[in-house]
Amino acid sequence: MSLKENIIKERLPKHIAIIMDGNGRWAKQQGNARIFGHRNAIKAVRDVCEGCAELGVGYLTLYAFSTENWNRPKMEVSALMDLLVSTINSETETLIKNNIRLNAIGRLTDLPEKVLTNLKEAISRTKDNTGLTLTLALSYSSKMELVDAFRKIAADVKDGKISADQIDDSVISRSLYTGDMPDPDLLIRTSGELRISNFMLWQLAYSELYFTSTFWPDFDKEELYKAIVDYQHRERRFGMTSEQLG
Repeated sequence: MSLKENIIKERLPKHIAIIMDGNGRWAKQQGNARIFGHRNAIKAVRDVCEGCAELGVGYLTLYAFSTENWNRPKMEVSALMDLLVSTINSETETLIKNNIRLNAIGRLTDLPEKVLTNLKEAISRTKDNTGLTLTLALSYSSKMELVDAFRKIAADVKDGKISADQIDDSVISRSLYTGDMPDPDLLIRTSGELRISNFMLWQLAYSELYFTSTFWPDFDKEELYKAIVDYQHRERRFGMTSEQLG
């Protein structure tokens, strides 16, 4: 029996964020170059998107490429950018068919022109979809996101749009790249690494963290269901006591 049968629809996480890790190590185990792992990771992305859409999850954010990833070997970065373009072009029709809206966050202007052009086109073509919102974090750094947010707020204070004493956590949240979506309820990281790697540092304040040793290319719907079932067995107290919640 699939773990899907154990999922309580009324307790689904509204927003799932995933650090997709382990492509290179998975490829190395197969005796192949790292890019082989990245190519095989596309099926995992497709499975998770379909799984979230079928369950009724509202938001899925995938950490696809960090600002630190630009420091990888140029050949690998170039191959990743080419793969991103081809994947966007090949999957857009599927997104439309499944009523999935594509979104992207990060310092997107750092992306190669071809990548940015194709990304914007796919976002435009799916903008009216009303199902799952799929967000790709590209050239993303949470520290840089906070810097950009603080600069925006500082500019608003300078222009008289807001006073300094009006700055609170809601103002900061609205100024982030993710200002129009809820914070993640569940963060999943694959490959056995136990860190969040500069991802959504502000937004993950009260998220449930789920770590699995499964490499991302092997992550499928059943692995997704396993994470959600684990999430649903947890008590989220948000600083309160169990008695208060009861």
